[in-house]
Amino acid sequence: MKSMTSKNHARARLLELITELAVVRGKVILSSGKEADYYIDLRRITLHHEAAPLVGAVMLELLDEAGIDFTHAGGLTMGADPVGTAVMHAAGRAGRAVDAFVVRKAQKSYGMGRQVEGPDVSGRNVVVLEDTSTTGGSALTAVEGVRAAGGHVVAVAVIVDRDTGSKERIEAEAGVPYLFAYGKDELGL
Repeated sequence: MKSMTSKNHARARLLELITELAVVRGKVILSSGKEADYYIDLRRITLHHEAAPLVGAVMLELLDEAGIDFTHAGGLTMGADPVGTAVMHAAGRAGRAVDAFVVRKAQKSYGMGRQVEGPDVSGRNVVVLEDTSTTGGSALTAVEGVRAAGGHVVAVAVIVDRDTGSKERIEAEAGVPYLFAYGKDELGL
């Protein structure tokens, strides 16, 4: 019972922190080029001393409850980097081995010429992470990079879903489940 209470506390506290620190109201242009009346700056969460461990715990719980079996977690640099690291650390605290990785926007033309950096994803079950998604473009770029590197993408998971079509697009184009920890309605948006 205690773990359930701490899980509920982690989820509730992370929601408070997102609402307090990350939701910015006002006209903004998103990375997708779309205009919105609010911005969710989740780097204010994923790089925050209290929130980052909660991100890892909440995302790991989300994936576990959905029955997603994976050994690697990461996504397109830059928004996904701290999310993957948070999941890796949460798994480590639970005695599980989950490696993080980073997907470059384009394959390197020097060195080893890799697009996916970190422990090898080839032949592994991989979760593509993102902090939030508007069109699904970043996550789909990461899925493509992971697949080109031989990884088996088993799900895409985001902290906050903006309810702007990402879920439908990712599930249709990538053919994997799209999971999210919080919907925009939970943030009062």
